[in-house]
Amino acid sequence: MFSFYPVLLLAAAAQASVLTLQSPKFTVTDFTGSQYQGESLSLTKKFATPVELAQKDTLKLTFQIVDEAGNGVQPHQTFLRFFDPKTHEEGIQPVRVSPGGKAKFELNPSKPPLSLPPTPDSDPLQVTLLVGSALHDPLAVALFDLVLPRSQPAPVHPLEATYHPRPEIAHTFRAANRLPPTFVSAAAAGLVLAPWVVLLGLWSQTAPKPARLLSPSILPFVLTLGAFEALLFWYWVALRLGDVLLYSAVLLVPTVFAGRSALSSIAAARLGGK
Repeated sequence: MFSFYPVLLLAAAAQASVLTLQSPKFTVTDFTGSQYQGESLSLTKKFATPVELAQKDTLKLTFQIVDEAGNGVQPHQTFLRFFDPKTHEEGIQPVRVSPGGKAKFELNPSKPPLSLPPTPDSDPLQVTLLVGSALHDPLAVALFDLVLPRSQPAPVHPLEATYHPRPEIAHTFRAANRLPPTFVSAAAAGLVLAPWVVLLGLWSQTAPKPARLLSPSILPFVLTLGAFEALLFWYWVALRLGDVLLYSAVLLVPTVFAGRSALSSIAAARLGGK
């Protein structure tokens, strides 16, 4: 099915016209209202010399926004951008435009707008006019550089330091542990293995014969002990402590009964042998 949406977009783009400024001009007056500077502005070239304002001077900027046919246009958005290239501070000030496209903006350094960036130094601000309209192409005109009286520096935000590179963290690793002498290690290993030697000696005196371990009364106890060993190995590989406690509680009951039966069988065999 044919869609008319792309066609409408192309038609709207074809109808979009270019906006321009008519009679852009700025004037500077002193505290008495006397004008001592007034110049026309060019749309293709920024004003050559910076415009300087004293504390009680007033800057007045006037222009008219027109289309290609010379008709006045009221765009959707009109702003003056004040930008400090040294500190990268920026201020955006909206400008009111009449339905006929005429606009006027006044700036008094003694009562600056809140959007004006601070000027702690005598570096000029770059002033640019930005015009946006849904029915026309956008317009950006570099007007002039503006030198304002010095103001207080911008307050430092409490989190300002977190947005800057931090000092590099240098890790100091602990030296490797020194191994004890070979004799000390061998003696410690002997002390650890000594109880096992004693246990094996005692087991050789009391353990039943291998054939006896496979009897129906002893084999269940051996299997439950093997299940406990398998459970410990499984805990070392993948299980959690809570799982081990749960499975151990389940294995505990058959292990107790199987152990009692095995001990009774071994004791009966001992007494019968005597």
